Order: sequence, then C-alpha cells, then structure tokens
Amino acid sequence: MSEIATGILALFVLILLFLTGFELAFAMAFLGFIGFSYLVSFSAASNLLVKDFFETFSSYGFTVIPLFVLMGQIASNSNIAKRLYVATHKFVGHIPGGIAMTTVAGATLFKAMCGSTLATAATFAGIAIPEMDRYGYDKKLSTGVVASVGTLGMLIPPSIVLIIYSIIVEESIGKMFLAGIIPGLLISCFFMMVICGWVTINPAIAPRAERVPWALRLRALPEFFWVAMIFLVVIGGLMWGWFSPTEAGSMGTFAVLLLAGSRRELTLKGFLKSIDESLRTACMVLLLIAGSTVLGHFLTVTEIPLVAADWITGLPLHPALVMMLIIIVYLIGGSFIDDLAFMILATPIFYPAVIKLGYDPMWFGIMIAITVMIGVIIPPVAICVFVVKSITGVPMSVIYKGCLPFLLSLFACAAILFLFPDIVTFLPNLLMGG
Repeated sequence: MSEIATGILALFVLILLFLTGFELAFAMAFLGFIGFSYLVSFSAASNLLVKDFFETFSSYGFTVIPLFVLMGQIASNSNIAKRLYVATHKFVGHIPGGIAMTTVAGATLFKAMCGSTLATAATFAGIAIPEMDRYGYDKKLSTGVVASVGTLGMLIPPSIVLIIYSIIVEESIGKMFLAGIIPGLLISCFFMMVICGWVTINPAIAPRAERVPWALRLRALPEFFWVAMIFLVVIGGLMWGWFSPTEAGSMGTFAVLLLAGSRRELTLKGFLKSIDESLRTACMVLLLIAGSTVLGHFLTVTEIPLVAADWITGLPLHPALVMMLIIIVYLIGGSFIDDLAFMILATPIFYPAVIKLGYDPMWFGIMIAITVMIGVIIPPVAICVFVVKSITGVPMSVIYKGCLPFLLSLFACAAILFLFPDIVTFLPNLLMGG
C-alpha cells in the first residue's frame, strides 16, 4: 500500500473510532503510531510517540494554556462576572431589550479575563437568565443570548482557540490576540443589533427595566476600570514585548487573583475548584496537541499535506471559492467531531494550502475561530446549548430557536470578514508590524 493510501485509510479509521466514542486524542496518537510503524519501523514509531508526548507536556511554551485557563476560571468562580453584569445593567438596562444587551456587553467585558466558552455560558446562565426572568423576558431571547455570548471567547483575548492555533501554525500569540479584538467587538455589536431588531418587532418579549440615576452609574465605573487595566496588562505587555505569552498569562492570572482576593470574593473552595477545572481543561488540550503531533508526523511521511495543498491550489476555481470550501469542511467536520479537536486535526492539513493560495495566517485563524463559534451553538455538538439547558432546564428546542438570530449574525460577520480581510489584519499590523 502506498504512503498516501495508508494516510487516507488512517484518517478514515480515525473518524470511525471517534464515532464509536473513542477519545480523539488517543485515537490520533494510536493511528499515528501504527501508521508510522508501518511506513518506517516499530522502533522509530516508539521513539516518536515518547518524544512527542514528552516534548508537549514539558514544553515551556505550552504553559500559556493552563495559565490563561486558570485566569478565566478564577474570574468565573469569583464575583467578577456578577459585578460587571450589574455595572453594565445600570447603563443600558432601561432601554428596549436592555437586559439582554447587558448580557452581551457584560460577557464581552468578562471575556477580557476569561477565554473559556463553557465558563462564560455557565456563569451568565446563572446571573443573567434569572434577571431576565424577573422582568418577564421571553425564554427564547434570554436563553438564546446567553448560549450565543459564550462563543465570544473564541475571538476576544485571551482566547484559548487562538492560542492553540498560534502554537499549531507558529504564529505570534500577541498578533493573534490583536487580530481577534475588532472581529470580536463587531460580533458583539451584531448581537446587540439582533436584540434591538427582535425587540422592535415584538416589544412584549423584553419589558424595560427601571432607569438608574447617574449617580449610581458613576459609582459603577471602577468595575470597568479594573477589567480594562487587566486587559491592558496582558495584551499591552504582549504587544510591547514586555512579557512572553507565558509571562502574560502569569501576570493576568495574578491580577485577576489579586482583584478577587482584595474584595474577599474568592473562597478557598472556589480557588481549588478553579485549579481543578483549569488542570482538567489544560490536560485535555495538551493531550489533543500531543496526539495530533504524533498523527502529524505520520501524515508528513505520507506527504498528504503537500499533496492536498497541491491538489487544492490546482483546482480550476477562484481562490476565494477554494477558501469557502475549506471553511465549509471545518463547519461540517465540527458537526461530527468536537470543534476544537477538529481544528487541531484539520489545521496542519489545510494550512499549507491556505498559505499557498496567498491568504494571511492571522485572517485564516480568525475565520477558523468563527467556524468554532458557530459549531458550539449548532447541533449535534452544541456544547453551549447543553450548558444552558443543564443550568436552566429550558428545553433544547427553545434554546435553539433563541440562538437562530444570533447564529445568522455570526454568518453575516463571517461574510464581512471574508470580503474585507483588512478588518482582521489592521490592528496587529498597525501595532506590531506586518
């Protein structure tokens, strides 16, 4: 059997293993090991397996992942999210759909400290939905907006998705963080426009809250100040070269811990829970990276990435159409395999073709992040919807209906970024050079 045929067979078996419930990280490592043994030798495959796992788990560069996850978990398990929500509520809660807009704005601010999609969805499901219930909001709007805002962590720094993408393609994490800011804010604005339009069509779904005096609004401003300071420390430190990504993660985690501790809003139980959740998430991600590294070395021997790049770029189609097909593959693949896992699996295969087509690596990373955002709110692997359902008990069908308008706005934003890639590259090129 030829090298390419062996690689294609391995990828087919990989999909079958995942569909049977086999963990993708172990499936990738297993098939990479078997394939490398077949094409090279058992001894070489054994050395490769040990070397790839050891280097992944001992790499200093990968420590950025647990640090940024810990930063988000501490913010989630303290009272920071609730304070941000209450502060934002005072400014926009009285306008039509204001409490739903408060959820979008509060989650956007919270994302400056928390890159975890699940943590954001769970946190705001417990904070925002009871508040919207108190004012008589329609369940479709309240649950739909909470499930949708959880996706913002895929773009707004410190995004774990962007960190992993940067590691895979060896791109600057600082540049990727900057590239995600404008698209993330654009999507937040689109979410608010969806709420505004929805409430304009049917005002009964979102009764207004009472107007808060300006004196109370001004007292809430320090909440925004502390978030802005933490964000500037992390992103500014990366941008100006003060910190490495790992040091930025350490500084951000320390700053969030200091803020929560100074207010005495993080208990010992909450701190230990944050560490436990961070370690679980980080180990899952590192296992995926290690498994994909083993599989990647096997695929390199088969030359599938190079052949795929040559085939894709040789298609008699406009590069934009080819790029659309690649994005569609990510969307379809993420519907059957966990979106983050599929990103780790597919990116090394498609990345050479994307570069050969002349597209910017930062732009491609943001487009992948948006496909992951879409994937976490569409069935069957709609993790954000599952989180909201488990906390609120609202039927899945109701949450899906509520997510639909926000899902359409995500597609609209993806189309805008596809047509105008300078929106993505403008900020990193301006502040960190092309």
